[in-house]
Amino acid sequence: MASAFSHAFVALTLGKTVSHRAMRWPVLLTGAACSIMPDLDVVGFAFGIQYGDLWGHRGMTHSLFFAGLLSTTLVALGYRQESSSTKVGIGLYLFLCTASHGVLDALTDGGLGVAFFSPFDPTRYFFPFRPVAVSPIGISDFFTGQTFQILASEVTWIWLPAVGVLLISRARQHLWPASPRTEAPTRNQ
Repeated sequence: MASAFSHAFVALTLGKTVSHRAMRWPVLLTGAACSIMPDLDVVGFAFGIQYGDLWGHRGMTHSLFFAGLLSTTLVALGYRQESSSTKVGIGLYLFLCTASHGVLDALTDGGLGVAFFSPFDPTRYFFPFRPVAVSPIGISDFFTGQTFQILASEVTWIWLPAVGVLLISRARQHLWPASPRTEAPTRNQ
């Protein structure tokens, strides 16, 4: 898996590439939490759930189905006051944040792969290009002699491309700002 730092960084970058009033810090932080949430499946090890099981690491909680379920639930519970279009936008953002977790994990050089289509298909996938050094499971295992190698790999293959996307997005927004919406004339005008 990629580290929690990189998962959250990607989620925050995704949110900052969109210039919408709904992309305030509470939504961005929710997105960051969604990007880390799939790794809660490691709790299953304490209950005898095996790595390759449906509910094992990189299984169900790393699937697109889970990303959809989590984002829909969070929008339904936390964003009732928003307009329908804003709810859809926030929901899409939270979905992409959650789904990005599996995408980053499929770029790592370790583990069993990601069950993107679980529970409908338990097959685990990696991308053909896997340049990211896998981060160990558990905080205590992360801070070892390999920490620098893992973080250097993530900075190279995750953080720098994410910053590049953000800079391109900001430049696009600056050079070609969205045109203001015009109201349709009323009958009295």
